[in-house]
Amino acid sequence: MDKLLIRGGRRLSGEIAVSGAKNAALPILCAGLLTRETMRFQNVPRLNDVATMLRLIEQMGVGVKRTGDGEIVLDAGNLDHPLAPYDMVKTMRASILVLGPLLARCGEARVSLPGGCAIGARPVDQHIKGLQAMGAEVRVEQGYVLARAARLKGARIVTDMVTVTGTENLMMAASLAEGETVIENAAREPEIVDLANCLLAMGARIAGAGTDRIVIEGVDALHGATHTVMPDRIESGTYLCAAAATGGNVRLTHTSANYLEAVLDKLRESGCEIGSGPHEITLKAPARCKAVDVRTDPYPAFPTDMQAQFMALNSVAEGTALIRETIFENRFMHATELIRLGANIKIDGNTAAVTGVPRLDGANVMATDLRASASLVIAGLVAQGETLIDRIYHLDRGYERLEEKLVQLGARIERVG
Repeated sequence: MDKLLIRGGRRLSGEIAVSGAKNAALPILCAGLLTRETMRFQNVPRLNDVATMLRLIEQMGVGVKRTGDGEIVLDAGNLDHPLAPYDMVKTMRASILVLGPLLARCGEARVSLPGGCAIGARPVDQHIKGLQAMGAEVRVEQGYVLARAARLKGARIVTDMVTVTGTENLMMAASLAEGETVIENAAREPEIVDLANCLLAMGARIAGAGTDRIVIEGVDALHGATHTVMPDRIESGTYLCAAAATGGNVRLTHTSANYLEAVLDKLRESGCEIGSGPHEITLKAPARCKAVDVRTDPYPAFPTDMQAQFMALNSVAEGTALIRETIFENRFMHATELIRLGANIKIDGNTAAVTGVPRLDGANVMATDLRASASLVIAGLVAQGETLIDRIYHLDRGYERLEEKLVQLGARIERVG
């Protein structure tokens, strides 16, 4: 099993390009199931989760072709097998995103309950509740969600909690439903807006994406289209945190500050100078950042997917910071690994108190989930000596060419067997 070997202590400096967003690409690929016509997607990152999603929809009878760097062409004209089996779904929770499109397009779906990261319960009950409100017959048997509907009907859906994948699933299903669907308490993430833009290009009628109330007027059929996936805001934030922790000076291209305001505000608070243009972000860090408090909440507040990276940054910052995790209950598992590197972290329920130390020391550590892996990379870049990170398959799920990009910024990092 591959590991990452990092020889730390180098300041990051230089320029890298940010890849397309994983969390936008996955639902957008599922949107390709909604039409018989050809879909062309650009700026799709080469990630394990994307490869898993492509294998999943390919076994449904969908034609999948990579035609160039970051471009994927889907042809779902012969979609004839609306099944998402457990052996393909177990590694990725986003697989549940095929449920809405399959049900809307085929009138039935059999989708295994998903697996994925061990960061806490992320139940699919809101997906099921919404589809039932639209007239679907849904039941769960032997670990599978079984759904049927001759044609979904428009409905007013009020979710009990803000759910990104739930909003995406229901928005896709409603695009082919009969009549108007209103999703109240909808998630507002930029990835929701990107999916809506893709569906609009396919002929859907959607208003309100990016707000907590989305209105969809169903159409009889959607057509083919070309869509470019938005830049990955979490990848952008991760490299900015890495540069801040090492006292670096970096320029990120193919990205946008518009999606990262909460993260950029915290980096400014830590003492970093932030600049931005239409498609770039620059960061110049002080020799040592100041510790900053963080509280995760749904967008547009501070993202839970950046919490671990800021814990690594605070581990070497000046002062003490409190990090409150309000989204997932098991998302401090990286703290014990950071402590192995010399971090001073105290956990009390959903709050971590992080007191910065002058230096971390390299050690063998183990990744527990995708963003935890990123925090260990940041810590390893700062630590003196060698850090060896095990179970980096988590990283490959969400970061395209991570070690290659960090080498471009001057890091000493390599993949070893």
